[in-house]
Amino acid sequence: MNRLNPDKLFVEYRPYVTETEPIMPRRYTLTHSDITADLFLTIGTYYAFDKINQMRDEVLAEWRIINGKYTLYGYVYVGGENIKKELLALRYNIFNRELPLALEAIVYGDRNFFKAHPNLLDAPIIIYFDSYYEEFNKVKYFKTPRGYK
Repeated sequence: MNRLNPDKLFVEYRPYVTETEPIMPRRYTLTHSDITADLFLTIGTYYAFDKINQMRDEVLAEWRIINGKYTLYGYVYVGGENIKKELLALRYNIFNRELPLALEAIVYGDRNFFKAHPNLLDAPIIIYFDSYYEEFNKVKYFKTPRGYK
């Protein structure tokens, strides 16, 4: 697993969100630069759609209540029918490989939030892989935030 370099992570808080509040709505938009390997985490009440580029390689996540429990619910866009299946397989594998680093960036980048709400360290992380093709259109469990501290 890749390890996060904190010097390469840049965090931005949008209006109505502080380092510790609110729990909901609290949404994460994680993007990156292929050139510098910098990671950019935007935390707000809405996703930072202005940070998303044409490659659609961002990770989106938000706090939800599922089955009566706080859950960190994430979303990645693998691709639609207009993209070759071989390329979608590659994107799917890259997302699977890089999600632990992305989750580590979210947990580290919002560490004061987790200090204020330590119970959320044990919340399940569920990631939805969105694809036109059934074999890449999946919902997967990615442990808890505690596993990415």
